[in-house]
Amino acid sequence: MIPQRWLRIIPVALVMYTIAYVDRTNVSLALDPKISSLMRDLLMDDRMKGQAAGIFFLGYVLLQMAGGHLAGRWSAKKLVSLCLIFWGVCAVGCGLAKTFYQFEIMRVLLGVSESCVFPATVVLLAHWFPSAERARANAFWNLCQPLAVVASAPITGWLLGAYGWQTMLMLEGALPFLWLPVWWFFISDRPRDAKWISTEERDYLEAKLSAEAAQLEPVKKIPFWQRLLRREILVMIVINFLHNSAAYGCMAFFTDSLKSRKFSAVEYGFLFAAPYAVTAIIMVLNSWHSDKTRERRGHIAFVYTLSGVSLVFSVLTKEHFWLSYAFLCLAIPGPFAALAPFWAIPTETLPQNVFGPVIGLVNALGNTGGYFGPAIVGLLAKEYGSTAIPFTALGIGLLIAAALAFLLPKSVEAVPKVAQASRL
Repeated sequence: MIPQRWLRIIPVALVMYTIAYVDRTNVSLALDPKISSLMRDLLMDDRMKGQAAGIFFLGYVLLQMAGGHLAGRWSAKKLVSLCLIFWGVCAVGCGLAKTFYQFEIMRVLLGVSESCVFPATVVLLAHWFPSAERARANAFWNLCQPLAVVASAPITGWLLGAYGWQTMLMLEGALPFLWLPVWWFFISDRPRDAKWISTEERDYLEAKLSAEAAQLEPVKKIPFWQRLLRREILVMIVINFLHNSAAYGCMAFFTDSLKSRKFSAVEYGFLFAAPYAVTAIIMVLNSWHSDKTRERRGHIAFVYTLSGVSLVFSVLTKEHFWLSYAFLCLAIPGPFAALAPFWAIPTETLPQNVFGPVIGLVNALGNTGGYFGPAIVGLLAKEYGSTAIPFTALGIGLLIAAALAFLLPKSVEAVPKVAQASRL
């Protein structure tokens, strides 16, 4: 029988962050001049397109550490509830923009409004799922990212064709208001706060999670700021930067690869969605195997390598449309399939009072790649008239991230206790 927490916590968190991710997917389609008038209406070129797609992340970095800290010390449930309200207002505001600068401002504010959500949800799941289940829990929740594309891209394409980008952004931007009551009534911060969980499951979870937390407490107390200066955290930031540069650089300019064929707006939506359906399958398989073997670093490196190589080959085969498209379908999954084992590492190697802010710090600085990726792709695409050079650069970046993955710490169960004490 499936434990209640899998049926209650994961689906609600999945839909919540799927809604957040829709705000990134719909802009990628709205910025395609073949199916939307947004670029013409706001007088944008390719450089401005990359900037508009990525500027969200300049706001997204601001409250990451604060979000991780507040989720651990206060309440992930209440924090995300506040975020749902503010990001709904800002998402609707993007559809009301009349100039490029108004659109940029609303995208930055949208990023600020969503900045607490990711670290708060990772902390929430760490309070509900022991380490043996954590990669799968993170994977099922992070399925929101490919599923948001698969579910929303065809609908977004249809809305763009039928009603235009303003109406599309406002309708999809209002979704957080619909999900807020569900989040509030279904989510509890910890097992001891939930009335719906059985006594046996609650006692098991509290005991198991307390034992894991005690195992990670340092023998010698170290100032918090010194923990943030560790080599592993710097490596995580670099990996996350390369990861986000590739994920969002490819997403923002993915439809450029479809321009050689005359597709309708709805067909664009389905072709945009297909690689993310492949991504969802690879995410589940990679996280399942990572939990089964209790190995994280190799699973991160494998999917980064797969995507990096595939992205380079998609460029080399660009004269053969469907072959190049098939490589793109394998290039998209890596950054997403690595999420589950990647974010399991800090929760399995750091004390509870530390991993929330660390997740926020890594996610904040790493997500600047979400700005620089599209911006650099846009700049190079304008300069050379093609995405071939920037896509190749993104593929090489993923291969570098794959190599860096082996510098990350191993799961605590794989490390002798003496080594644990000295590392902390």
